[in-house]
Amino acid sequence: MPDMTDKPAASPADPSRAKGRIKYAARRRMLGRILDRRLAAIDTGLCLPGALPARGIYRILVIRPNHRLGNTVLVTPLLKELETLYPGAAIDIVSAGHAGDLLLSSRFQMHRVFSFHHRIARHLPSSIKLLREMRKSTYDLAIDACSGSNSGRLLLGLSNARYKLAFAHDENTPGPLSAYEDNCPEHMALRSVHLLRMAYARAIEKPWPMLDLDLSPEEERDGARALKSIVDTIEGHADDGPVVGVFANATGAKCYPESWWAAFVSKLQKQRPQIRIVDVLAEHGNSQLPGDMAPYFSRHLRRMASVLGAMDAFISADCGVMHLAVAAGVPTLGLFSQDNMQKYAPYGGVNDAMQTRKDTLDMEAFEAAMAWIDQALEHTGKQRRIR
Repeated sequence: MPDMTDKPAASPADPSRAKGRIKYAARRRMLGRILDRRLAAIDTGLCLPGALPARGIYRILVIRPNHRLGNTVLVTPLLKELETLYPGAAIDIVSAGHAGDLLLSSRFQMHRVFSFHHRIARHLPSSIKLLREMRKSTYDLAIDACSGSNSGRLLLGLSNARYKLAFAHDENTPGPLSAYEDNCPEHMALRSVHLLRMAYARAIEKPWPMLDLDLSPEEERDGARALKSIVDTIEGHADDGPVVGVFANATGAKCYPESWWAAFVSKLQKQRPQIRIVDVLAEHGNSQLPGDMAPYFSRHLRRMASVLGAMDAFISADCGVMHLAVAAGVPTLGLFSQDNMQKYAPYGGVNDAMQTRKDTLDMEAFEAAMAWIDQALEHTGKQRRIR
């Protein structure tokens, strides 16, 4: 029998609150239209394809205000291309967080890294100070290194540069800037390089630049020495066995479960018992691999890169550390469970990527990984013999 107890009737919606929500939504739409017009207006001052001179560019500003490790490393091919085309130029870069300063400031042509806090709204005084310092500087060339970034486009508009380079705000609108999209690679590390090559006054026909941290010989020696100390703690392996690093962490949906990694490492150890595995720990400092593999932990990004670069091969899910390993020069296999492999896969040399399931380790993927490891170790052995 239904409950006939008297219940208070639902009060009608508060008219004042509903009116406030409508006004708030209207303000957001208005501000969005104003921002969109402002961003589109920057297009009128952009360098057209083929109009960037091969000479007379001495002061360069690269704009990539993002704090993520991977996005910072992915800008290094553009820096490499600029260093090649304009070897006498000084380069400034706009970054965010600490990664840009730690990884890029030691490059020979790097003059200054403007490091904004990754939460600019909470640090307005320091952000305004940096912005004023950036605007005081004059540049021959400023590049928005990431299409689709509103903050990057706004900073490009505020920069004081003779030539400003970026993709069109609306890539679907026909116009002279739309030529920048012709044959543009999908990979996020190469789009800005393509942009620069299309703008450059001379034809450029050479391989794409690699991710490269430009580690010094001293850093490479220190990394090799540190890695030897780490793998010397592994018992039951030959002292000259190849070293393979594994990074078992990633953010969000890109992260593989620990059970997947446990199955992968167990099969790897059985089929390639001579391999010495180094468990590269994530920022939380906890191992996500089974067994007693040698762990390595560091929050110093260039130091970590030096150790990774001394390894014979490296395996990781799609994440910033994967890009760091590629830029350090170690053959790297990236594991992808999402549909973004074309944008972020390791490229060049024997670097490779695999699309896999992450709910279970299938044998086809494992055998492909084993074949890649054999190829990578053969490549590394040849390179070491050459050196």
